[in-house]
Amino acid sequence: MLTPLPTRPRQTPLASQRIALVVSRYNDNYVEPMLAKALEEICVIEPNTQTEIVHAPGSFEIPFLTRQVIERRKPDAVICLGVIFQGASGHANLIANSVSDALCRISVDTLTPVIHAVLLLTNEEQAKERCLGDTMNRGIEAARAAIEVLRSAKALIQR
Repeated sequence: MLTPLPTRPRQTPLASQRIALVVSRYNDNYVEPMLAKALEEICVIEPNTQTEIVHAPGSFEIPFLTRQVIERRKPDAVICLGVIFQGASGHANLIANSVSDALCRISVDTLTPVIHAVLLLTNEEQAKERCLGDTMNRGIEAARAAIEVLRSAKALIQR
């Protein structure tokens, strides 16, 4: 069951973050609309935020490139976008579990927020609901999460 998107964070036109987006090319007919919505949402909430897009061949390569981006570009946060479809074998679960574990470790090890929007989906109907819509798009959700976690981290430092 889909849940509504979290409320849009308040707009802060003077804020300036650096957010990298590591995006799978595989299943790009679903991933690219998530990317477009994420970029649009970032521009609405924090128009001075700088973004950089890095494309990965597939979802499995996203953690490697995420770590490289963090070490070489030093972004304030990274948003990871991908779509994995469950097939007849367990391969999709292995990829999804590996990606989830790696992204969590990268975030904790580097103290850089890594937003995990690499979706494991059963069918194209789920992909359409989560990737192509304007109201339930997981790219929007990932952008909001990135900005909110950066704001929360900044508030912790200021206390």
